[in-house]
Amino acid sequence: MREKVSVALGERAYEVVIGPDLIAGAGALVAPLLARPRVVVLTDETVAGLHLEPLRRALEGGGIDVAALALPPGEATKGWAQLQRAVGWLLDQKVERNDIVIALGGGVIGDLAGFAAAVLRRGVRFVQIPTSLLAQVDSSVGGKTGINAAQGKNLIGAFHQPSLVLADTAALDTLPARDFLAGYGEVLKYGLLGDGAFFDWLEAHGPALVAGDMAARVGAVTRSVRMKAGIVARDETEQGDRALLNLGHTFGHALEAATGYSARLLHGEGVAMGCALAFDLSARLGLCAQEDPSRLRAHLRAMGMKTDLGDISGDLPDAGALLDLMAQDKKVVDGQLRFILVRGIGDAFITSDVPREAVLGLLEDALASR
Repeated sequence: MREKVSVALGERAYEVVIGPDLIAGAGALVAPLLARPRVVVLTDETVAGLHLEPLRRALEGGGIDVAALALPPGEATKGWAQLQRAVGWLLDQKVERNDIVIALGGGVIGDLAGFAAAVLRRGVRFVQIPTSLLAQVDSSVGGKTGINAAQGKNLIGAFHQPSLVLADTAALDTLPARDFLAGYGEVLKYGLLGDGAFFDWLEAHGPALVAGDMAARVGAVTRSVRMKAGIVARDETEQGDRALLNLGHTFGHALEAATGYSARLLHGEGVAMGCALAFDLSARLGLCAQEDPSRLRAHLRAMGMKTDLGDISGDLPDAGALLDLMAQDKKVVDGQLRFILVRGIGDAFITSDVPREAVLGLLEDALASR
């Protein structure tokens, strides 16, 4: 039960391998990339306790020497302090331009390790071994790397493509239920933005996916990665179509910033809520049927996911402050905030033609219903 998706980027093309037990087979899969039999691994303490030793055994069993650094878990790691620590450690390990850095973990580790690889010696190669659903379907593919700033999420970074991605779907068995569902928010996004038939499939198979059906998991990850790979191949540096992948993120990133990038709101939860808000805004502007936001919310609730602002614990800023946080988003062009809106499920588009009053009114109503 193994699938492969190619990311077609000319000389920088690479494969995403998807299926169970890829960590156990990593030695044979990584060895062809190595100029010398040595790798360095960046991970976090939680993932290290679950997957580092199996990875080490697989690599050392293939005659590959392994050094590893485990950083603290959590979104707070994706900042200057831990980036500096990681880069300093990689220099201490005397990592060379032709060596491989392995990112073992979720989106935080993948983004930080990829950025560290991008800036180290002006760019060394790296391999993504994503262990969360969110990372497998989104952040490990496409070469976006970076860290957060006090001013907003992912504002510091670089495009740096991996040399290989190993999405071990068996690793998803170790995820807490909340983290798995947060990752499902990114899976859902692909159906909403450009593949209505995939959304239909998720409505039917989502419960089996969550319950651990391996064929369903491999299928969902493969379909998500295939869609992302196609978009990345057409628009690597987000000059056009790739921005569609930000459906839900403009709202979601503002909510993450408002909650201090804390456990109050995980990234995938913010994306799912953001998708619901984007559908609400689209319906208010007369772009999609009123039934579409209702159908999306019904599926989110059926899956047991956070759906509305009332599902976030604690206080939130007022609508004006949330709108100010949205204005820090990377998708601002010439002072205009670009939105990903929809004409229906599976039909997203990019626009800057959104009245500020409409967004403010939407946020005020969403906050009032908490």
